[in-house]
Amino acid sequence: MGDTITLKIDGQEVRARPGMTVLEAAREAGIEIPALCHHEKMTPYGACRICSVEAEMDGKTKIVASCGYPVEPGLVIRTRSPRVDRIRKTVIELVSPQANTDGDLGGDLKKLADEYGADIHRFEARLQSKSRRCTLCGLCVRYCDEVVGAHAIGFVGRGIDRHVVFFPDKASKVCASCQGCFKICPTGKIGAEADGTYFGFTIDDFLAGRL
Repeated sequence: MGDTITLKIDGQEVRARPGMTVLEAAREAGIEIPALCHHEKMTPYGACRICSVEAEMDGKTKIVASCGYPVEPGLVIRTRSPRVDRIRKTVIELVSPQANTDGDLGGDLKKLADEYGADIHRFEARLQSKSRRCTLCGLCVRYCDEVVGAHAIGFVGRGIDRHVVFFPDKASKVCASCQGCFKICPTGKIGAEADGTYFGFTIDDFLAGRL
């Protein structure tokens, strides 16, 4: 084949196009790498680090975020190893205190916690973060900005007070007919709270445009 780059992922020879990331190449080849802050329609963000893999080149190995790491000829990638699993497990444990509700998780994060045997309460006392069922992955914010172009969601606050909010003046115009962020939240926050209050207003107000 012409313009292709050959690399190995988990022992499998993979052909990728120049400019692709390791995550894109792996998924195109049917090799799954978990990610919480990645979406194929958006630019790489590299916030969650769940997609970390071992990358080996010229005998040197390092941990990289596969969502932003470009493919190279001769690159060797390991998507699972004791080191990679330990990193993913720790990341899940770090984000869980602010993402759990009533002592449990939801959505993709729960599946990952079960798969990697994460103790979701490990850092609760140390972090003292308020549970909002949100990992601050930024998917909803970036999807609204980059894909929809509505800019109706954003981050406010800093540190442990940082959280996501809808901007009523913009949300009232587009959100009821869009609801794209409902589907991509890795913790299932918006969908799970569809009958209650979230981000400062009720879903009934949200869908009816009464913001």
